[in-house]
Amino acid sequence: MSVKKITDLTELESANSTDVVPVVDVTNKETKKMQFDNLMASIVPKNAGAHNSIYRGKDITELWENGTLSKQIAAGTFDDIFIGDYITGASGYKYMVGHIDYMYKVATSDDTRCVTHHLLMVPDHVMGTATMNSTNITTGAYVGSELYASGLDDVKTIIKNDIGSDHILSHYNHFANTVTGDYESAGTWYESTIDLMNETMVYGNEQWHNIKRGANASTQYNVQTTQLAIFRLDPSFRMVKMGLTYEAENTGYKGWWLRDVAFAGCFCSVSWIGDAGHNGASWVGGMRPAFLIY
Repeated sequence: MSVKKITDLTELESANSTDVVPVVDVTNKETKKMQFDNLMASIVPKNAGAHNSIYRGKDITELWENGTLSKQIAAGTFDDIFIGDYITGASGYKYMVGHIDYMYKVATSDDTRCVTHHLLMVPDHVMGTATMNSTNITTGAYVGSELYASGLDDVKTIIKNDIGSDHILSHYNHFANTVTGDYESAGTWYESTIDLMNETMVYGNEQWHNIKRGANASTQYNVQTTQLAIFRLDPSFRMVKMGLTYEAENTGYKGWWLRDVAFAGCFCSVSWIGDAGHNGASWVGGMRPAFLIY
């Protein structure tokens, strides 16, 4: 059997996740092999912060279905979960890991904290279209909208069937429910499962939300104040296609709703090219809600 020096080996131009590397097991004094995927999982610290810093984009459907991911989430280690990884549901929709432990220990209603480890998931496509209201009004803000009242019902049913209702984490969120003139002026706590995102979650700050409030004191209370890791690591995910029918690279993109009021008659949105926008409440926009799983 011939033995080659490392310097004599053929150069590897690209590596696959299933390729192996030699590893010295110092405990048992043996040289063993390990797949790249497992090596990365061993090197990266087992916590949400570390895993929120790495985009991978791997299909983790099987791990979700066999219960492996639920165990890793519950343990707070997130061993084989990274940003951009996705679960494909029976409907064909893919749900991407948008952030890990996004609401963990965040103070919510009556200072109750969310102490359940979780993943925040974002659909990779627009899941249908709807108006926020049948006319260009913002009365009652997001909570007062027709979309909040019933427009998301079909989407919620699809998600619950794909993921499993018992794995969707119900939590409290603070939503605006009053508009005075051109700006949101009040809000309170609501139980949330599947709801629209706000501007900060997408862009990292507010672009059009309450743009005309001026010096008026208004409710700006919000517990979702951090940009989702998926939009931080790859901003192109702001641009999504409609449903599951468009496959061409540069066709089929659709703007989608956010829950913030921009000013009277208009809600915030993400345009089909990914920039921050706003549209009259009667605009037929895409539905792309976020939700927590555990």
